[in-house]
Amino acid sequence: MAVSVDTVYQRVLALANKEQRGYITPQEFNLLANQAQLAIFESYFYSMNSRQRLEAGMPYNSEVDESDVIEFIHKKLGPFGQVESVVGGHTYPSEVMVDGVPCEIYQVGHVFFNEQVCQHISINEAERMKRSVRHINSTSGQAPVFAHNRFTGRDIVVYAGSSTAETSGVTVECFRKPIPAAWGYVVVNEKALYNANTAVNFELHASEEDTLVNTILDFAGITINKPQLSQYAAAKVITEKQEQIS
Repeated sequence: MAVSVDTVYQRVLALANKEQRGYITPQEFNLLANQAQLAIFESYFYSMNSRQRLEAGMPYNSEVDESDVIEFIHKKLGPFGQVESVVGGHTYPSEVMVDGVPCEIYQVGHVFFNEQVCQHISINEAERMKRSVRHINSTSGQAPVFAHNRFTGRDIVVYAGSSTAETSGVTVECFRKPIPAAWGYVVVNEKALYNANTAVNFELHASEEDTLVNTILDFAGITINKPQLSQYAAAKVITEKQEQIS
């Protein structure tokens, strides 16, 4: 479920105008809105990494179920991810198509061979493995492995029970950036009025509405030279992050 760009803009204006803290034009809002959306999107990958390290350090019999947080981050990333073929089994695609429009890939995730998740190993370990017939044969029937490749023009190398790198059947999770949001408007009597026909909502999860509002206000406080606004919004963002990791 997307976040309404109009709802966010109206909330931003209401908070910015409170105590006469300033007005944010539609043009300024659209620029700040996309900066905020991208910042929140990028934070998912750092949050995922931190949460995985946290879980790895927990006792096996821990009663604290942190996996729900990981699953929620996956849910937030869901609209931006899709599985694409790895060219020649070694080169990641550079873009994905969304409604006929090419979108640059921001990050890649799991690597698959014939729909099996590949285990990540170092390139040195991969080289040692393929030079040892006994070692490589021992992986037959086991999970395939991949390593980041050292050769120019190639991203990875995948092995599945053979010393010969796989050249087909390799796919990878690809995550694109969010499509830019836009508060569409028409000017009537020198006043900007919302135009739903040209508006583009945020692609972020509905739970991010408050974070979007406060992040935009934080950026806006710098733009319109209202440090009190930035301080107010930044404090809100910090509180939200603390609640999410507590």
